[in-house]
Amino acid sequence: MNQSTLLDYIKEHPNCSSKQISEVFADEVSLSTVKRMLGELVDNYYVTVQGKARATRYTASSLFMPIDMDKYYSKEIDEREVLTGYNFDLIPNVLSRVNLFTSTEMMLLNALQDQFSKNIRTLSPEEKQKEMERLGIDLSWKSSQIEGNTYSLLETERLLREKQTASGKTKEEAIMLLNHKSALDFIVENPDYMEHLSVSRIEDIHSLLIKDLSIQRNIRTRRVGITGTNYRPIDNEFQIREALQQACDLINSRDNVFEKALYALLLLSYIQAFNDGNKRIARISANAILIANGYCPISFRTVDSIDYKKAMLLFYEQNNIFAFKQIFIDQYRFAVETYF
Repeated sequence: MNQSTLLDYIKEHPNCSSKQISEVFADEVSLSTVKRMLGELVDNYYVTVQGKARATRYTASSLFMPIDMDKYYSKEIDEREVLTGYNFDLIPNVLSRVNLFTSTEMMLLNALQDQFSKNIRTLSPEEKQKEMERLGIDLSWKSSQIEGNTYSLLETERLLREKQTASGKTKEEAIMLLNHKSALDFIVENPDYMEHLSVSRIEDIHSLLIKDLSIQRNIRTRRVGITGTNYRPIDNEFQIREALQQACDLINSRDNVFEKALYALLLLSYIQAFNDGNKRIARISANAILIANGYCPISFRTVDSIDYKKAMLLFYEQNNIFAFKQIFIDQYRFAVETYF
């Protein structure tokens, strides 16, 4: 028996005990080995534990379980078994009780942050500004591309540096890119603005992102649908505002800056508080948190747009964080190794 087999058994038999597991696999492993493997699964948040001593019971956690993305998306939308509605327990009763990163993942992220801090100390103010402008162009391009913008990276650079629009592109595409840059410039110039998240400040940054785009400002008052999934966000304005406040409270309560940023990326997208621009405000808010705390911002430049959307949809449909967490870690590594 390996960990994968053990995890599959726990998924099929929630609230099972170590003794029960040991009896099933008695011909393969000892009770002490079962307990050791259970401890490793608990440490990596694949399994949750309730009770103590002989009353200890184990249940598979949907949050961190590895999922085969190709297999998952081989099924059509209506064939997938999904959480069709917003999970009101997720923020107050689930995420509030877990750590998003394993100890191994935190060692990697902290080492990357140490490298960033070392690198940044060697740069002059002019050099820092130049690198931030380069990252800002990459972020504006990729964040817009994820939303369907057809500007190339070179066309984006020319637009943001020289204000020259690309031929064959819509006015709205150029505005989207320019708004990204304006929002990021505001964050860089006011690094403490989003250090403590609030609903009103998220609305302020959202207003910068959707300026002149014929998109309604502030919390939405009508229902929205999401392409590619049967997940339906909350459609009640007061519940949306409450969920957004819960997200802010959770993020503000955490000391771990990486958790703060990842929560912003996930939850602002999941709640879908605005008629449009939700993933954009999530990416800018996550970067605002990183910048406010002296951490390396993320451009997402090398992430595949489809992979990003699939990982996010997986969180919507299963409340599973595994795929998106890997994107976050990979993109943080890329940012540290590429900029500054």
